[in-house]
Amino acid sequence: MNFSVDRFPLCLRRSEAMRRHSLLLALLLTIVSSAHAGLPRALPEGEQPNDVRLGPPENLNGYFPFHQVESVDAWPARQAEIRRRILVSQGLWPLPTKAPLNPVIHGRVDRDDYTVDRVFFESIPGHYVTGSLYRPKGTSGPYPAIISPHGHWQDGRFYDHGEKKLHEEIAIGSERFDPGGRFPIQARCVQLARMGCVVFQYDMTGYADSIQLKHRPDDWKHLDRLNDWGFMSVQAELRLQNMMGLQTWNSIRALDFILSLDDIDTTRVGVTGASGGGTQSMLISAIDDRITAAMPCVMVSTAMQGGCTCENAPLLRINQGNVDIAAATAPRPLGLTAADDWTRELKTKGFPDLVKLYEMLGHPDRLTAAFHTEFGHNYNHVNRTVMYGFFNRHFNLGFEEPVLEREYKPLSREEATVWTEEHPAPSGHQVGDAHEIGLLQIATHDSDEMIEALIPRNKNQQAEYRRVIGGAWETILGRQLDDVGDIEFELVLEEERDGYLLMTGLVSHTSAHEQLPALFLYPQENWNGRVVLWFTDEGKNGLLDGDKPIKSVQELLDAGVTVASADLFGQGEFNADGKPPAHQQMWFQQDGKSGWQTFVGYTFGYNHPIFVRRAHDVLTMLAFTRRHEKQPKAIDLVGIGNEAGSVVVAARSQAGDAISTTSVDLGNFSFGDLTRSDDPMFVPGAVKYLGVDGLVSLCPPQSTIVARKTPLRVSQAVASGNPATVPIGGPALPLQTATAEDLIDRLVTSLTAVPPAPPAN
Repeated sequence: MNFSVDRFPLCLRRSEAMRRHSLLLALLLTIVSSAHAGLPRALPEGEQPNDVRLGPPENLNGYFPFHQVESVDAWPARQAEIRRRILVSQGLWPLPTKAPLNPVIHGRVDRDDYTVDRVFFESIPGHYVTGSLYRPKGTSGPYPAIISPHGHWQDGRFYDHGEKKLHEEIAIGSERFDPGGRFPIQARCVQLARMGCVVFQYDMTGYADSIQLKHRPDDWKHLDRLNDWGFMSVQAELRLQNMMGLQTWNSIRALDFILSLDDIDTTRVGVTGASGGGTQSMLISAIDDRITAAMPCVMVSTAMQGGCTCENAPLLRINQGNVDIAAATAPRPLGLTAADDWTRELKTKGFPDLVKLYEMLGHPDRLTAAFHTEFGHNYNHVNRTVMYGFFNRHFNLGFEEPVLEREYKPLSREEATVWTEEHPAPSGHQVGDAHEIGLLQIATHDSDEMIEALIPRNKNQQAEYRRVIGGAWETILGRQLDDVGDIEFELVLEEERDGYLLMTGLVSHTSAHEQLPALFLYPQENWNGRVVLWFTDEGKNGLLDGDKPIKSVQELLDAGVTVASADLFGQGEFNADGKPPAHQQMWFQQDGKSGWQTFVGYTFGYNHPIFVRRAHDVLTMLAFTRRHEKQPKAIDLVGIGNEAGSVVVAARSQAGDAISTTSVDLGNFSFGDLTRSDDPMFVPGAVKYLGVDGLVSLCPPQSTIVARKTPLRVSQAVASGNPATVPIGGPALPLQTATAEDLIDRLVTSLTAVPPAPPAN
């Protein structure tokens, strides 16, 4: 065996210890290879790669440190990345159509220095947001406006601590008096109104007057179907239709509502809530610049990220956590509180990073935090007082601090409810399964129309299509070629064969703690500087037929082309039992016995699906090849198989100008045909963003050859700039070929026709 550092895929010289280790492995694996009919391995039989992705999945109880930026100039791009991930994760990229709110304001309750109106409006046609509108009396506007989601307190706006709990809270100094301490959710609205603010406190889905849907379902499987589906179904997740997205949309529409009032100062608009209301507060502030000051309480931390379905969505917390989401408010004013819960370490973990960010942006005075960890999870009087001071300062309300609550007469349930004899509550098809199905039909139709309208009619419309569809896939895939960090290579086996070298080794993306068993077939005498990265459903062994290269690969070797492959995540040597995974590894909330606990957002909100991980592996192999000291003259991508073809297209869409040509066989695969969220090919949001067709449309048409039995309408339209000429089922443009065999023949013909060139130095 010859371990020359001058041959293709060897990188830097290794230490003597590594060399001895590799020689030993090579000796062992030569024996293994001979015993297994020429199917070479990079690891001993039964051993798996040293890859972090083989461990338990990340989950909401992990550690989520802030991703600090290095400069002021870097912040806008990072902020935009956080915002887009929020919006994509919740099906709000692009934002849905804003239908008329049709607000109903009625049943005013008049108190000494404030009033309360009952409000309901339609965030989506037929779906009502309900709440209470508090207004100051005795002053004239324009008034500061504050929206206030209440969080997971029983009955929401109607929440009553009860006398026993009230006395306990007063005894420990958490509350001061009745009724402020007994009705703490009302208390904050009353005090803010007394300070001169208009406050809209709105119900979370399934709380108080929001009765059309349950907050989270005990069972949803009966709505998991190809048509007329509900939330948590496979079809919903393929379109990123989730309860968190609905609640965030309600927050956006709540903001629309309060800003539609004619006496609001649009330069002073706030949001505050605690717990689940804190989640909504940081989300709406992150994505909507109309919020000028935000105070999400007892939610922001590097620890537990939120346990409810309304606080989780696929894609949301990949490469970001709640501290990053809260930071997206910067440099606008931001206030936080901590308690004896998952936020107890905020003072030392997370908050110092936010201090550095605000200092770097030149506005350290805009960041406020209170760390009253002597109290349990709360939005008590102590923390409400901090909040009053926060808005007092940033809205220039002119009160002496501390601003303390005074007694007030709380609303009874009868005074607060928006549903009355004159305004009856929704019923019949307006509630339950029928309403849920109808809601998602509206959402699907609206999204499909908006995406269809983005398909370019001319070259000038390409940029917006790529911003939206390309931006969505950037978020879903979560890694571009330039994001691939440090790579190391360890040669394990090198054999001289008939006119070529066969080499196996381990390609390690050390920055991501990922490792790939790889195979390289290198022409011994006449390498022309070209490398084909060829991926199959079988992994690297798909290049071989027994102990020899398959016919098309042999033809490329004879023409002086190097051919390389790898076992992508879940292929080949990743599987201890030799079998590819039939299911994705899922993480369930609590014991997983109730329907909502099996929501896929608990898995894919924190972990990339297998499909995406495989696309990352293709990019790793591409980065390794591109950075090699021998500097290949051209790199081509090939994907053959019902799975590998789509994976390669996904990777190509994120590879910039690093690829010469791309040839893929897409088989019959379609994301829309999937029936299981744990299917190895399942990707949240794939159908919303045009599936494989959308991915192909992001690849350069002049250098992309696709085998597909049905036409790729969108890709052809994007390539031509005129979708009207490419109807569904219409003729294929040159982007497509007829069969996989035709694709391979065309590939081999085109690459072997190139005269051999001396290798690059």
